[in-house]
Amino acid sequence: METKWLEDFVSLAETRSFSRSAQLRHVTQPAFSRRIQSLEAWAGTDLVDRSSYPTRLTPAGETLYDQSMEVLQALQSTRAMMRGHTTAGQDVIEFAVPHTLAFTFFPAWVSSLRETFGPIKSRLIALNVHDAVMRMVEGSCDLLISYYHPSQPFQLDADRYEMVSLGEETVAPYVKPDTNGAPLFQLPGRAGHPLPYLGYAPGAYLGQMVELILKQSSTAIHFDRVYETDMAEGLKAMALEGHGIAFLPHSAVKKELRAKRLVSALPPDTSGLQITMDVRVYREKPVLKDLQRGAAAPAKVANQAPKSSAQALWDYLLTQSSPSTRKEK
Repeated sequence: METKWLEDFVSLAETRSFSRSAQLRHVTQPAFSRRIQSLEAWAGTDLVDRSSYPTRLTPAGETLYDQSMEVLQALQSTRAMMRGHTTAGQDVIEFAVPHTLAFTFFPAWVSSLRETFGPIKSRLIALNVHDAVMRMVEGSCDLLISYYHPSQPFQLDADRYEMVSLGEETVAPYVKPDTNGAPLFQLPGRAGHPLPYLGYAPGAYLGQMVELILKQSSTAIHFDRVYETDMAEGLKAMALEGHGIAFLPHSAVKKELRAKRLVSALPPDTSGLQITMDVRVYREKPVLKDLQRGAAAPAKVANQAPKSSAQALWDYLLTQSSPSTRKEK
């Protein structure tokens, strides 16, 4: 039995909706249903009365709900006590960051912080976007840094999470230059001669952004996908070797652009075929933190205060932002 099954179950008991709880728990509804079924298999009995709507618990489910609250609260308290023993780590800020931002944005951002905010001690947890978000939802990091675009919004409850915008990032197509400095391949290509395309693996967040770019293009783009990976750094390495065109964040290629090792694959005087995203930092609000992690209404329990270092950094970031960048959209 996994504790996340209990967290899922508590969320379902609070929302009385499989779809709403799946949204709050950042999983698909089929995956959420399977986890509830796994919990029922472990318990050896039905926990949810599926003959009614809204969803309600069986008598066994009501019993497990009460016990789950106690178990999760005990685990949270135990975790807090264990962390309290590690005093050396109390000033280390834990960041969950998608891989691309971990390689590109994060190092330069920390350098600028040390110049303006002061020294910080940090621990970077590099993950894919979904798992990075789950780190924050499960309370396993202090701050989450991620991309944001209205076409692919995070389903984060604005009453529970807050964010600050750190800037913008543009994704555009790049390619190796030839000996004369011109692009080896240039968009849009032709139907009989498609361009070699270095793409993101299915499910990658940046891949979804590229799909949006291509979908919104007023010109037909002719590609032959010759390589794919879920990491922008992997695509950049292949582009540097001349294997094709890759859509990459500007922060990932700015050094290569200055050194003329990569150039734009866009036709002259073309402003389309690129997209701009926000780079945002998120945290769970300290006052209304919810032990169940997924319930519709916060549990009436005491919240562990944020680390003093993380709180100080958040306060600083707020002073650097405008009011419009402090609220989830």
